[in-house]
Amino acid sequence: MKNLNTTSLLENYAAFAEPAIRNRFYKHADLEKLIAHLPASFKTSIAGYSAEHRSLNLITWGDGPVKVFLWSQMHGDEATGTMALFDLINFLSLDIYTEQIELLRKRCSLYIMPMVNPDGAERFTRRNAQQIDINRDFVKVVAPETQALKKIHAAIKPDFGFNLHDQNTLWSVCGTNKPATLSYLAPAYDKQLSTNSIRKNAMLVIAEMFKVLNPLLPGQIGLFDDEYEERAFGDNFQMAGTSTILIEAGGFRNDEEKQEIRKYYFLSILAGLDAIATAEYQEFSLKDYINIPKNDKKIFHILIHGIILEGISVSIGLNYEETPAQDGSATLKTYSIQDIGDLDKLYAYDVYQSDEWTVIGTIKFNENANFDLLDSKKTILSFKNGILASKL
Repeated sequence: MKNLNTTSLLENYAAFAEPAIRNRFYKHADLEKLIAHLPASFKTSIAGYSAEHRSLNLITWGDGPVKVFLWSQMHGDEATGTMALFDLINFLSLDIYTEQIELLRKRCSLYIMPMVNPDGAERFTRRNAQQIDINRDFVKVVAPETQALKKIHAAIKPDFGFNLHDQNTLWSVCGTNKPATLSYLAPAYDKQLSTNSIRKNAMLVIAEMFKVLNPLLPGQIGLFDDEYEERAFGDNFQMAGTSTILIEAGGFRNDEEKQEIRKYYFLSILAGLDAIATAEYQEFSLKDYINIPKNDKKIFHILIHGIILEGISVSIGLNYEETPAQDGSATLKTYSIQDIGDLDKLYAYDVYQSDEWTVIGTIKFNENANFDLLDSKKTILSFKNGILASKL
């Protein structure tokens, strides 16, 4: 943390943000172009192939004794970690921040698998081409992507692991009115949620990550649910002796393509790597980890207060579901009415409130939004069979 100047890094972010990745919908072919032009300090190899025979690439960098494995996009529609990894690769190639970069090089060896599920990324879906959730296939090991990931981990025997994901944008942080823009977790390795030295090290690294990032995202970082999942990779890698750190990208207002979240995700990874390289994480305690606020679900995508429905004043909470386009290059957001009633203590990305607005259309719980919200002069919101047609 002593080496990490977050103000400077955010100011200079454009110097290392990978310009070829501008949204969540990049494909395996896009990554292959980037990998083909990596600087000589990065070594590349093929760790295996997907069900549709797309290469699973492994990138290595550094000469240090501490081995760190970073893998991303096990779920094809969870792309923020991959964006951040290529920003990290560019950062490590800079001729500024040389003291910090050289420290990482001497202390750590990085093993980066940027896209574990390229077939899912092609479709922008969670599952692979065989409809398998790779992160629920650790035990059966039926998917070729699972086989490759386990094989690489067994060969590296990493000391630390970064398991990079995206979470639902409806997660919030307990005690705040804000979305969980980032969530961290040291996954459990048993049903009792025990803590041994391996998991403790992951917790302490996360404690330092939180201390670095919390001032930049106050009230927007939470702890992800640590329920044990025996089929998941993070839980099993923790059990196998790799101190495993889960990072989840959630929601950030007006950032649908997660280009702002991407910056803080990158800083989270860098803060974790810096903590490992300097061993500063050992200065933290389990209490620092435990005191990180937990995730909650008290947020909507849209919240409207003061609507007269059946003669009474109510609030309406709306959320959208994303479905990918056939070519995996965009998504369609379909809004539905997810709650009606007293929602005064709940929150949303967008909140609308006025006693003078009127509704034209039909509002029914658990059905697609199909109404207009109007004031005397203009349309505030307009939904047509779940699609947001206009928004003031």
